[in-house]
Amino acid sequence: MEQLLHYVWKHKMFPLKELETTDGKYVEVIDAGLHNRNAGPDFFNAKVCIGRTLWVGNVEIHDKSSDWYLHGHDKDSNYDSVILHVAGVIDTDVRTSKGEYLPQLQLDVPQSVSEHYEELLKTDSYPPCYKVIPDLTPLMVHAWMAALQTERLEQKTEAIRHRVEQCNGSWEDAYFVTLARNYGFGINGEVFEQWARGVPLNAVAHHRDDLFQIEAIFMGQAGLLELEAVPDYYQQAALNEGYFAKLRNEYLYLAHKFSMKPMDFKLWRFLRLRPQNFPHIRISQLASLYYQRKAGLSQLIECESVEDLKRLFSSHVTPYWETHYTFGSTSSKNEKHLSYGSLNLLMINTAIPMLFAVGRHRGKEVLCDKAFDFLEQLKAENNYIIRMWQQVGLLVKTAGDSQALIQLKKEYCDKRDCLRCRFGYEYLKR
Repeated sequence: MEQLLHYVWKHKMFPLKELETTDGKYVEVIDAGLHNRNAGPDFFNAKVCIGRTLWVGNVEIHDKSSDWYLHGHDKDSNYDSVILHVAGVIDTDVRTSKGEYLPQLQLDVPQSVSEHYEELLKTDSYPPCYKVIPDLTPLMVHAWMAALQTERLEQKTEAIRHRVEQCNGSWEDAYFVTLARNYGFGINGEVFEQWARGVPLNAVAHHRDDLFQIEAIFMGQAGLLELEAVPDYYQQAALNEGYFAKLRNEYLYLAHKFSMKPMDFKLWRFLRLRPQNFPHIRISQLASLYYQRKAGLSQLIECESVEDLKRLFSSHVTPYWETHYTFGSTSSKNEKHLSYGSLNLLMINTAIPMLFAVGRHRGKEVLCDKAFDFLEQLKAENNYIIRMWQQVGLLVKTAGDSQALIQLKKEYCDKRDCLRCRFGYEYLKR
């Protein structure tokens, strides 16, 4: 319950009675202070009137006052600046490392707040606070969604920075890895990222004018040119067609030349995967994108509109894959362009976070602003999370809205972190 006590103190959601210290002095909380989530007292620079004296300093909060000793604060000089000790249960006096007694306040969580908090924790409905959603003001919703949108972009920026470190400081390579990961469209995302890390772009650059060689390297590094990667019932057809063998021979030559080793083809997932999402198709599209010089960071940064982004990410497969989804298995002819939905997801999950991350890295706010503008121009995603929020009354129009609500569900609702959520706050205080 300590977390709830922190919340009640921070928002001054006190019981409807005068607050008093354990020795009977009147307490008025003028400023609850700055909530500290790191080491040290829980709230910094609080302003509290105790009796007739105004105190400015830090406040520490515990479930029970004896936790002061359990946590060793009586031996830590960092806690000598505490002006008031707050606890749900006062079961002992407390002293600082100097031996001085601290004034204490027993803080009772209002019954309505406690009951609402229990409801938030126990309800199986998503979102748990659904009852208050229709009553929220548009201004409050907009402010929280804007904060969540920024939070999500910051989170994705950290993931990109981590990839940059793994790519030895190369933002270009990290962009390719990010792009490849999102070509997995969820199910094969991790595998695509692993694959992209194993593609030596410096080596590929020597052959970027030859689409066949690019596809040979891409398919070979994915392990898809191993005969065992072709289902038994398609192996003979694949060999008879000749394209598989031709790609494989080219890859073996280039693998020897550049000391490349393929990944394990068994990592790829095909179960419940639509054929257009098979790794063969996505890798061929990536090969075409790279060949057309549309997979570079500079080309992304030059985009000034959503239409520019669409043109940049639009790609299709090489001729063989127009009539195949896997080696040896023929299908009706289809150029297999990326669908509008797939393009939308690539722009949301690759282009926009990358622009934001580069903007942060280079100190160019114009790129960050461009990322936010694109989010507001793109259509909202359509998945179960978004439909859930729409069902409880939230209006979802743009990709900015959908990204904010995905962040809300994953980082707050799923973790039952309602005390940090503004919707949760509205629920608790109702």
